[in-house]
Amino acid sequence: MNTTQHTADELIAILRLQHVPHIGDTLSKKLIAHCGSPSAVFEEKRQNLLKIDGIGTHTTKHLFDGIHQEAAEDEYKYITAQQISCSYFKDDTYPAYLKHCIDGPILLFQKGNIDLERQKIISVVGTRNISSYGTAFCEQFIADIAPLNPIIVSGFAYGVDICIQREAINQGLQTIGCLAHGLNQIYPKVHAKYQSDVLKNGGFFTEFWSTSNPERENFLKRNRIIAGISEATVVVESAEKGGSLVTADIANGYNRDVFAVPGRTTDKYSLGCNNLIKQQKAHVMTSAADLVYLLNWEVEEKKQKTIQKQLFIELDETEQGIYTYLQNNGKQMLDSIALDCSLPIFKASSTLLSMEMKGVIRPLPGKLFEAI
Repeated sequence: MNTTQHTADELIAILRLQHVPHIGDTLSKKLIAHCGSPSAVFEEKRQNLLKIDGIGTHTTKHLFDGIHQEAAEDEYKYITAQQISCSYFKDDTYPAYLKHCIDGPILLFQKGNIDLERQKIISVVGTRNISSYGTAFCEQFIADIAPLNPIIVSGFAYGVDICIQREAINQGLQTIGCLAHGLNQIYPKVHAKYQSDVLKNGGFFTEFWSTSNPERENFLKRNRIIAGISEATVVVESAEKGGSLVTADIANGYNRDVFAVPGRTTDKYSLGCNNLIKQQKAHVMTSAADLVYLLNWEVEEKKQKTIQKQLFIELDETEQGIYTYLQNNGKQMLDSIALDCSLPIFKASSTLLSMEMKGVIRPLPGKLFEAI
């Protein structure tokens, strides 16, 4: 959204509400729903506001403080001067998945060339202390997933975040960095060299004003945007405790799919992922094929051959034989597959199950199977 899509008074009212302490996004949405609009909140009688669940005298006392109007006007001037786009949570331009999150920001600021009309959006997070194992996984994952043209979301931080976003740029994918501060700065500063590439290939989202610095609590708050904006969250590497695990918990709370890359039990930065899997808080993810299969993503026909070649290179000889057979002969029954591929029924059956789990075939009614 461009700031011109809302009048100055409307946007200032939204900003004013966002600036009031002790309210937050959930209560703000309650106030807006009750009063009809952000500006109407400030025109409502105090005694009527007190009837709203969660609104107390302490909140209403701060609500009408003139300092919030002044701050909102100052931020509005900055937004218009810098041509920053804003998305109100009721706007069509507001991220669709995030609309379903009750605590999603009432207002998002953005810069860049973000296009959210495509529905394939995934968030990738992990440790700031990425290992060679994590780096190799990120590189392979992006290379394999690229033909599906997904949007890659992360936090633009050290480690996994910047690794996955750089790889997305290298593959020509749109990538979005969710920031824990205003759009007037970049943190960490060393990543400023990647800023222009991200702006060309996506952009940045933040709920924080230009007056906000990268404080610790902002990063934790930012994590809900990363979890909420996408269809699924992937944790590449994580220690036993860390911000990426918080993001995974939030994603689970939003009923989104979570994937974790397993690692050796002796690796410090695999403990978090292994625990997510052990506690059944995440699907095991060994390759992009796992995500494609479990999210039931459809591959465009023109890209089918490419994605199959890239995603499913780990077929063994028997699996490849069956796959080639189904490609050449179309839908076939188990008996025919076993007979024509010279396999015992039990071997054909177990191989087909393995291939189904890898997402290269699918079962059909009538005990038929076909290549994807």
